[in-house]
Amino acid sequence: MCYCALMVQEGGQEPFISVIIPNRNGMQSIAKCLAAVCSSHYPRYEVIVADDCSDDGSRAVIEAYPVQLVRLPARGGASAARNAGARHARGDILFFIDADCVVRPETLAVAARCRAQHPEAVVGGTYTPVPHDTGFYSMFQSVFVHYSETKRAEPDYVATHALLIGKELFLTSGGFDERFLPILEDVEFSHRLRRRGVPLLMCPGLLVEHIFGFTLSGSLRNAFRKARYWSIYSLANRDLLTDSGTASLELKANSLAWALSLVLLALGVTAGSGYALLALLAVCGANLAINRGFASALFRTGGRAFGLKALLYYTALYPLAVVAGGLTGLLWRR
Repeated sequence: MCYCALMVQEGGQEPFISVIIPNRNGMQSIAKCLAAVCSSHYPRYEVIVADDCSDDGSRAVIEAYPVQLVRLPARGGASAARNAGARHARGDILFFIDADCVVRPETLAVAARCRAQHPEAVVGGTYTPVPHDTGFYSMFQSVFVHYSETKRAEPDYVATHALLIGKELFLTSGGFDERFLPILEDVEFSHRLRRRGVPLLMCPGLLVEHIFGFTLSGSLRNAFRKARYWSIYSLANRDLLTDSGTASLELKANSLAWALSLVLLALGVTAGSGYALLALLAVCGANLAINRGFASALFRTGGRAFGLKALLYYTALYPLAVVAGGLTGLLWRR
């Protein structure tokens, strides 16, 4: 097994961090991910990539880097890959990221400081507002995730794109549920730990750049898939109306406003109802007021032109995928 050269300074005082990355056919991003993490300025760390039976050639890419490659014997999903990586970790601190994330040179040092300040907590980071690929739909998604996950110092969950936890706590907790839904395993894991009394904290300076590669169709498919599984999980967990990270109350209000607006617009046009059009204006105004924080983040990150286009996309088209995914999840759950 090989380890990134920068970590082998055994005489240092810094804690030893095990960076764990699950991979499943990550050919498009894994090289950028590993090049970045192996260039970290932090002195004591290892990188473990747990490969979930990839068949796209990405394992050959991984083997070209000084990291430990753990091969799963059979397809198990991201949860199984992360758990396998954790079992092979030498560090007392585990730092989970994804194969489509690019850490900054200082990311691991920030992680160590956050851990030192909150040794009993599960600490989370998030995406940079500007992603690694700066297309419109990728930037929209990165701003959305960054804003949603950093609103509260004590989040509802900590996402696996930047999750920092003590190894002992992780192993005694049972790790990620390998029989869970194909996504949101980090939400279930966070909720399970919180019920045990483990605090969840957000470290806004713990940032990774995400590689989205989103087009319009990719953005809408992502919204549909996330909304579908969020609704399935939230019904089972009885927290459908909770303000939970990217499943925020703002997003839920935006989706409700979109549906009401369609009804009111139809009434205004077909029945010639002026009251319906006035109600439509009131709904749109209330929605903008509720989402003013996210709107400000859009304008602050991308400027006026991007902010206007992104706000229009968020209020007029994005809810179509969110509502369709949510309804599909509700029907599946029933």
